[in-house]
Amino acid sequence: MAALRVERCLPEGFLGASLRADALAGLSASPKSLPPKWLYDERGSELFEKITRLEEYYPTRAERSILQVVAGEVAAATRAVTLVELGAGAADKTRLLLDALRAAGTLAEFVPVDVSESALTDAARRLMGEYPGLAVTAVVSDFEEHLGLPESAGPRLVAFLGSTIGNLLPDQRANFLAGLRQRLRRGDWLLLGTDLVKEVPVLLAAYDDAAGVTAEFNKNVLAVLNNELGATFDPDDFDHVAWWNPEAEWIEMRLRSRLDQTVAVPRIGLSVSFAAAEEMRTEVSAKFREDRVRAELAAAGFAMRSWWTDQAGQFGLSLSVPD
Repeated sequence: MAALRVERCLPEGFLGASLRADALAGLSASPKSLPPKWLYDERGSELFEKITRLEEYYPTRAERSILQVVAGEVAAATRAVTLVELGAGAADKTRLLLDALRAAGTLAEFVPVDVSESALTDAARRLMGEYPGLAVTAVVSDFEEHLGLPESAGPRLVAFLGSTIGNLLPDQRANFLAGLRQRLRRGDWLLLGTDLVKEVPVLLAAYDDAAGVTAEFNKNVLAVLNNELGATFDPDDFDHVAWWNPEAEWIEMRLRSRLDQTVAVPRIGLSVSFAAAEEMRTEVSAKFREDRVRAELAAAGFAMRSWWTDQAGQFGLSLSVPD
């Protein structure tokens, strides 16, 4: 088996410094908030994988059902030599694209991109075992900052799946898409997964499941702050809240304090007071409509070439080119 190539695009100490900065800003703000990326330590990633298998959580199933139907069409349109996956994680759905590109005879390289080097390299090595002869370059990077995209001998297909783009606020989305466009050249492609606006009860159930897995996942950010910053959060002192914001058309996950309390966060020199029933936002998950996806892509310099949904119209997958 060929050796795994690893490219590290993050400065030394980037994640620790980023967490400290985000915690200081978010816990000092009014209202309080934390970026959703801090939900995903090893335990958080395990919990999210469990969430994707829950009956209430439709996005993963819906997106996979689209890929099962259109992966061959994507491969034929793009003729991609290199498949890049942003926020690759376990790279489970990626196999549908890898199989289609290999069947089309164009695939030479897979480039998974993620911030967790251990999870990234584990997934990369599994795929190298499953796809003999496939060159794999694992890129340790934050897709909002220090995004690294290796050069390719032919067209690159950048896949950003799972509606992860919905976790970015509108200005962040615009900046991300514009930055990605600058790194792509004519002949490259973007495959983007976007969760769609739908009935509010369906949306809320997906983010507040009956088994309480999402609640445990949400509270995991408190464990991250305790472990990394020496904070004194007691997860039992907070309730998980999922709320639909109809104006912004996004789901917000929040943590609601059960009592008046003060939490120490010594490694950033902070003492944080929460009033009873005060809420801290931990995630935004935007839901989209086709025209909004098309408009945001166009504003960043992309032209949408194809748009697909699952049979129930719950999830959208778009294929675009640099304009």
